[in-house]
Amino acid sequence: MMNKNIAQIWDIKFTTLNKGEILNLLHKKLEQTHHKALLWATPNPEMLLETLINPEFKEILKSTDLNIPDGVGLIWACNFLEKNKNRKSKIRITASGLARLLCLPLARKFLTSSLKTRITGTDLMQEICTNNLFNEQKIFLLGAKQGIAELAAKKLKEINPELKIVGTYYGNPFDLNNVKLINQSNATILFVAYGAPKQEIWLQQNLHQLKTIKIAIGVGGAFDFLSGKVKRAPNFMQKIGLEWLYRLIKEPKRIKRIWNATIKFPYLIIKKRLTETTTN
Repeated sequence: MMNKNIAQIWDIKFTTLNKGEILNLLHKKLEQTHHKALLWATPNPEMLLETLINPEFKEILKSTDLNIPDGVGLIWACNFLEKNKNRKSKIRITASGLARLLCLPLARKFLTSSLKTRITGTDLMQEICTNNLFNEQKIFLLGAKQGIAELAAKKLKEINPELKIVGTYYGNPFDLNNVKLINQSNATILFVAYGAPKQEIWLQQNLHQLKTIKIAIGVGGAFDFLSGKVKRAPNFMQKIGLEWLYRLIKEPKRIKRIWNATIKFPYLIIKKRLTETTTN
């Protein structure tokens, strides 16, 4: 993880760079011919909750080369923690947390903090694949259901015909062909869509075997979105932080995941801050 331009939520550090700065950093790293493969992650509130019960996953997110914030809940958490760092009143802390939650869809511009914006795995992947800076890079797509990675690659090629996607494979994390196929492709950028924490654990365990990979990024459901298999929320809902509501309407079975991200995560952030106030 970088030693500057960072914000911290619990024990996990996030970059505070904006999208353009992240792309420039990526380009710089790819231009370097001699360095170990870098592991980037795009944690969201649900992934931070997972670290509370999964020590292995927590250690991976603590040791990544870059964590990019994916989720408006992280912007809220960072703002809440920074603005309430020295407050002692439990009532004021709680009221502050709830008020800032209301600001997410209504007035997010007032939630100033180290984390200025979220960058989803889908957005990051699309930015990389459609940016001319990376046309010379060789890209491999690993994961999702059979046929989805290929369809995502086709859609991205329609946007950027110069894009070099040298391989796709739907193999699961236990498929022994994964490493072999990636190495045969001579890819330099690897996107993995197993979902968290499977994708991060697989990358941590296998990155050293990937001979030509320079940057590897776990991107969750990005292939589904980019392929058109799953439709994203309208832009205005994404901008005001209500993408979760759109997903709930479209996929009611996701209610537990959405509950965790929108209710449980804020509750635990506030609770932990109140506990710190008591112990101090």
